[in-house]
Amino acid sequence: MNIEDPDYADHYLFLDLERYAQFYDRLSESVSCFITKGVAGSSLRGFPINLDAYAYSSMEGTLESIKVTLEIGRINDAFALLRKFYDSVVINVYADLYLRDNFSLEEMVVEKIDSWIRGKEKLPEYRIMSEYIKNSQSLRPIGILLWRDSHYKQIRERCNGHVHYRSFFHAVLNDSRIHNQHRVKLLGQFAYDLRDLLVLHLACAFFLNGAYMTSGDYVDFLDCGQQPEKGSELWVAPWVQEMLDQVVKQSRPDLYQVLKATSEMDLK
Repeated sequence: MNIEDPDYADHYLFLDLERYAQFYDRLSESVSCFITKGVAGSSLRGFPINLDAYAYSSMEGTLESIKVTLEIGRINDAFALLRKFYDSVVINVYADLYLRDNFSLEEMVVEKIDSWIRGKEKLPEYRIMSEYIKNSQSLRPIGILLWRDSHYKQIRERCNGHVHYRSFFHAVLNDSRIHNQHRVKLLGQFAYDLRDLLVLHLACAFFLNGAYMTSGDYVDFLDCGQQPEKGSELWVAPWVQEMLDQVVKQSRPDLYQVLKATSEMDLK
């Protein structure tokens, strides 16, 4: 099979990648009005920042890079980028958790994260960040569901196999000129792995920051000089609800139910 074959060129993964990238772009813009507590922001010309807004924008860029890479048949490189996306998920969740655990009136600036933003300090290696997330009491209600098996470890190993060329097969997958009967099967595997990483990220992000789901109607009422409808501050943006329905609720209804039960937001 070649990349011009309709089974490859028209694979649903390409639409997924476009949809996910657009979601992260919109989410980045939406959360930029929230200020991240625990960071000085002076590395960005002294302006208050939302750390997640920049993380989401970067993840959008990685998804767009994956799409372009797959369109020219570089499946091996795409899995390497998927490993990068995985890293982005872990780093973002770790930073949010660490700030939550350490921010206080006595420690208004959390040095570990603020120094990383300034480029003065590295974050811990992946293993340490991953264990921190897994052992987090803040995430426990969803953590016991996320880490109930070795599923995410298997995704990591699969991506690492492509990064480190653990077999000649991985190198061959980067040559779009070679007829390869496994291409469509690999796109399917890629689609499942990417979806499951989104499940991990969205479940953690919205569990920790429920307000990120807000529709903005409450502010719109105020901007128009109107009295906001009762409870409108808890309305979930339709585009957020749609993504949660399609990604989390459909594939992991158990996670979605915990998210719905523990969030103050009006999830459907």
